[in-house]
Amino acid sequence: MQERSGATTMHGNPLTLVGKVLNPGDDAPDVELLDNDLQPIRISSFKDKVCVISAVPSLDTPVCDVETRRFNQEAGKLGDQVVILTVSMDLPFAQKRWCAAAGVDRVTTLSDHRGADFGTAYGVLIKELRLLARAIFVVDTTGRIQYTQLVKEVGAEPDYDAVLAAVKTLV
Repeated sequence: MQERSGATTMHGNPLTLVGKVLNPGDDAPDVELLDNDLQPIRISSFKDKVCVISAVPSLDTPVCDVETRRFNQEAGKLGDQVVILTVSMDLPFAQKRWCAAAGVDRVTTLSDHRGADFGTAYGVLIKELRLLARAIFVVDTTGRIQYTQLVKEVGAEPDYDAVLAAVKTLV
């Protein structure tokens, strides 16, 4: 498995990402995750929509909280042809609790806790922490990645405007 030392940092300290770098034009890997009710769901099940996949370390951290709430607000403006997924290593029970407490109802949270299949397939698994790096993937209706953003510092927010601009070119 490919490893990339220093691809991301936490508090300025370099971390290692496991998995291949994905680029625009690549097919989005079709991995299985768990939804909030412990049901398996595949990335390909969203293939008929423009899909924003937001990988985050944990919803129970301040930046992930802010990011997911922001995408929840934006989801209401993007229309039915766009779906926003937030993927983390959090257990589905924790994701469900967090969504209820935060009032997040337009973002679908999915868990990669079982096998870290998403993390390795999308190249965002942090080796040292077994958490996901903060990254965004915008996938078109054919299942092809059209935009990627790896946030260099795990504690920083993504460039929302760039993500939304990429989505708007596809709808």
